[in-house]
Amino acid sequence: QFAFQENEIKLLTAEIERLKNFGCLGVSPSLEGLRDENAKLKYRLNFLQKSLQEERSKTAKSMININSRLQEIFGAAIQAAYPELENPPLVVTPSQQPKFGDYQCNSAMAISQILLKTKEQKVIPREIADKIAKNIPANECIEKVEIAGPGFINVHLRKDFVSKQLSSLLMNGVQPPAIGKRKKVVVDFSSPNIAKEMHVGHLRSTIIGESMCRLFEFAGYDVLRLNHLGDWGTQFGMLIAHLQDKFPDYLTVSPPIGDLQAFYKESKRRFDTEEEFKKRAYQCVVLLQSKNPDFIKAWELICDVSRREFQKIYNCLDITLIERGESFYHEMMKDIVKEFEDKGFVQVDDGRKIVFVPGFPVPLTIMKSDGGYTYDTSDLAALKHRLCEEKGDILIYVVDSGQSVHLQTVFAAGQMIGWYDPKVTRVAHAAFGVVLGEDKKKFKTRSGDTVRLIDLLEEGLKRAMDKLKDKERDKVLTAEELKAAQTSVAFGCIKYADLSHNRLNDYVFSFDKMLDDRGNTAAYLLYAFTRIRAIARLANIDEQMLRKAAREEVLILDHEKEWKLGKCILRFPEILQKILEDLLLHTLCDYLYELATTFTEFYDNCYCVEKDRQSGQIVKVNMWRLLLCEATAAIMAKGFDILGIKPVQRM
Repeated sequence: QFAFQENEIKLLTAEIERLKNFGCLGVSPSLEGLRDENAKLKYRLNFLQKSLQEERSKTAKSMININSRLQEIFGAAIQAAYPELENPPLVVTPSQQPKFGDYQCNSAMAISQILLKTKEQKVIPREIADKIAKNIPANECIEKVEIAGPGFINVHLRKDFVSKQLSSLLMNGVQPPAIGKRKKVVVDFSSPNIAKEMHVGHLRSTIIGESMCRLFEFAGYDVLRLNHLGDWGTQFGMLIAHLQDKFPDYLTVSPPIGDLQAFYKESKRRFDTEEEFKKRAYQCVVLLQSKNPDFIKAWELICDVSRREFQKIYNCLDITLIERGESFYHEMMKDIVKEFEDKGFVQVDDGRKIVFVPGFPVPLTIMKSDGGYTYDTSDLAALKHRLCEEKGDILIYVVDSGQSVHLQTVFAAGQMIGWYDPKVTRVAHAAFGVVLGEDKKKFKTRSGDTVRLIDLLEEGLKRAMDKLKDKERDKVLTAEELKAAQTSVAFGCIKYADLSHNRLNDYVFSFDKMLDDRGNTAAYLLYAFTRIRAIARLANIDEQMLRKAAREEVLILDHEKEWKLGKCILRFPEILQKILEDLLLHTLCDYLYELATTFTEFYDNCYCVEKDRQSGQIVKVNMWRLLLCEATAAIMAKGFDILGIKPVQRM
């Protein structure tokens, strides 16, 4: 990744030398111009050298993705063994059992098939595996390889390599894997509607979107977090008309709208039953869209009431967003329609302006017969703005699966008109399933209403406190510690229950399951984390002593459980890399659970702190094992941070 910068540095250095010679020989017609040019080149050279140094330093601190490193090594070996093959298959995975080594390269079987099909050569996979193994270049991480079964190459890692990576992690902290060029990521998530309360359906988009943003930010991307609020459209006509009737002095006295949901239902009932009110509502829409100041004020008042309610939920769940609702794109919509017309993509159907996108049976309606715009128009305007104005390299829409066809049609329309090339820019729909009740039906209240999100969070807080009191935590924690544990468990469990399921599937919402402190739950992981953090503290080892030990101690990995834990810790970068590619966050949850259970195996078999059985006095501290505890906790803390979960020191 540094080759381009190094080459430019060489060229600049040569150019500076050339200009020096020109100056000496008196060839330049303008000495002042020559000096300016020389100064510019030197400035550019200094800038490049400094940035190259910074990049190198960052990369030196980055955690190595061992899987990627092994792929580089085996890629070179396959290239050397079979130079005639173009893009040969490269498959490297962690081994499932210790007897098969630490990783496996399983490319030989696929190469055997390719040789048979393309060259009509019948070569058994075991021979191919042997040839690959003999061409493995010198490297820092492989101890030995063994050929097993039909042609698997079992890879055994070097202990000193793993030990060195763990020491680096302890000294530099948990660093992201190197990603190359810093790209801009735009994430569209949460996106509730103004004048409607956030309900359980908004939970998934909000939690998944926040976690994705945290992951991309940690990996070093420039992330723009957008809340595409439903803050524009015909529904505002009936809301403003109802506001005028109920609070006629709304322009001078702020209306005390306590329950916006009830306010919305009242205005909707009137819209459906009162013809005169319906006519006024349509007039209000026209006046709002023509930017009449009184109607803009009414619209802003309604939006502000909603915003305050949304913010309560965002504060609870520690969500950060930039609001950019449909109204933001309103002025751009006429240009969108014109652009599609100018390029010949628009057809008129019964007064509507529609766009057919190849491969999609249902057209996009970009203008209604009355001249109004639609969701299709605003979504196209948002897509273009994110691509052409925000210059997004990666666009992610965290929206439910029900919108899949609509979004794919919008994305395909953006490609068709030339806004982006999918080979250069990634535009992805991170779809998710619905939240189900324990009866496996859509999650509703007993009366059949949609569950309000604020009620759900308050219920979570109550249940978490009950659970902590059941465990008699209120007797050992201070009031402040108990409150911190309550919010950590309540909101952590709600988030983790969502994120630990494959987002593509529906999932059953159950407080009993998510608050269980056994199995793959946040309650179990948070408790495991506080226990790990307490080990060094109870051995009277402070942070300064741990830092000194990290610099001086060699991490011994002789015990099989030490070795297993060390390797598990170092899989963190490859887990993150996988999620950056497929956007499936449950992989991180599965990994954290595996790490916690692997740690328990280690702790049960390897004494970190040895005590006298009679007196209970500490007689020996195995510092390298305490460092393994510290490395485990550091990875878990970063994993929690990405998932938006806040651990506590005491629980």
